[in-house]
Amino acid sequence: MKRIFLKAAMAMLTLATFAGVPLARAQDKGGVIGISMPTKSSARWIADGDNMVKVLRERGYQTDLQYADDDIPNQLAQIENMITKGAKVLVIAAIDGSTLSRVLQNAADKAIKVIAYDRLIKGSKNVDYYATFDNFQVGVLQAESIVDKLGLKQGKGPFNIELFGGSPDDNNAFFFYDGAMSVFKPYLDSGKLVVRSKQLGMNKVGTLRWDGAVAQARMDNLLSAYYGKDRATPCSRPTMACRSASCPRSRAWATARRSRPARWSAGRTPRSLR
Repeated sequence: MKRIFLKAAMAMLTLATFAGVPLARAQDKGGVIGISMPTKSSARWIADGDNMVKVLRERGYQTDLQYADDDIPNQLAQIENMITKGAKVLVIAAIDGSTLSRVLQNAADKAIKVIAYDRLIKGSKNVDYYATFDNFQVGVLQAESIVDKLGLKQGKGPFNIELFGGSPDDNNAFFFYDGAMSVFKPYLDSGKLVVRSKQLGMNKVGTLRWDGAVAQARMDNLLSAYYGKDRATPCSRPTMACRSASCPRSRAWATARRSRPARWSAGRTPRSLR
């Protein structure tokens, strides 16, 4: 049920993004709605972009959808190009929400409406709307799924667990982490969950740009340094969960006597949970 809720929430966020936004100006004057997404490395962003284009075209709007490949200068250049081509509204899922002040000032000078999508844009007064989830609650739901899976409420344990946070330059990652830790803390305090590495806090578990390769390298190091038994591995991104899960598989952790680690992620895909 929690997985269905998160998937449905993502779909509803896409639809809700344009609720109450004066888009008629873009339609009436023949302008386009620019949609700037951070990357195609996650199926989530591809789906969000495609859904926005579908919804807007059904309502008669033109769109310009661009993906920045997690490259900040590339995203800035794409947004500048949207402004130059006459976009009337910009929907921006920022790679780094603190890097857009200048380009958003350019948008404001041309009376372009700006919607920050999912990720908060900081340090600029030129953001008209912000569409996002209750990210703290997403973290709560993720952690509760681990608690349920492990039977912690029934007194089972102890279990080993390692935490993988999202990107430190993504404001949402801190809410995910805080929400999850609000659920995990009693079990960590009681010893039912054990972080062998003692790596806690976003300054230690954060993964810049949500990069799966970085998460995999960290997982390899953790396994080598601390682990020889089963463990639970929560992540805040599907690619990270997939990459992290591939490490124990490659080291033959999942055998007839050793089950695969329990794991969760925000915006999970079937591939990430194999």
